[in-house]
Amino acid sequence: MPLAGLYLHGSAVAGGLRPHSDLDLLAVVDRPPCASARRRLLDALLRISAPYPAPVGGLRCIELMLFDRSALARPSAAMESTFVYGEWLRAGFEAGDVPQPLADPEHTLVLAQARRQAVPLAGPPATDLLPEIVIPHVREAMRQLLPGLLEGLDGDARNVLLTLARMWWTAGSGAFLSKDEAAEKAAAAFGGRTGEVLRAARRAYLGLAGDADLGSPALLREVAGHLSREIEARL
Repeated sequence: MPLAGLYLHGSAVAGGLRPHSDLDLLAVVDRPPCASARRRLLDALLRISAPYPAPVGGLRCIELMLFDRSALARPSAAMESTFVYGEWLRAGFEAGDVPQPLADPEHTLVLAQARRQAVPLAGPPATDLLPEIVIPHVREAMRQLLPGLLEGLDGDARNVLLTLARMWWTAGSGAFLSKDEAAEKAAAAFGGRTGEVLRAARRAYLGLAGDADLGSPALLREVAGHLSREIEARL
């Protein structure tokens, strides 16, 4: 599994790490890892990544995506990773699961943003290794992600609302913003209850308030539905 490049991306480079931000890493390898390499890498990540929710001031949750160079040569709306680690998957990993290749529209959006913003920790600039994701692929990836995102509202409302705000901004501009920046843009654009809820989600993301301040489940569903319709209109 020769390493071609390792990059820091996400919150750390888009707007600065927030109290509960994951540490987002993206690696490009010259060939997919073998079974034993997958197991060793997974075991190391389980040791050094903080289980969610990570305590403020302690170890952070790590998200790591590995991409094989040959897969990156075939841009699509659902790019294939060869290995993904994230704390939302910990229970399965501790039960014996090992990351396997997976095509997912979320990977497409990660690559599109990382190519523009990622900071190399090893290897060349991100633009040398990561493919250019064309806007039609970005839009199609968001279309595919919307239904599943809304289904996750009950368990992760703050993250879902902030992600919808980011998607709304990207659908209209083609650019990528941090979650808190996108929430402020959307709150200013929509005002009313949508604006209030997005500003509450932004405050919680910045560690200035708790998730309990977001509002009732009915209100959160209303706001999520509003944002989803606005994204669909832009798409």
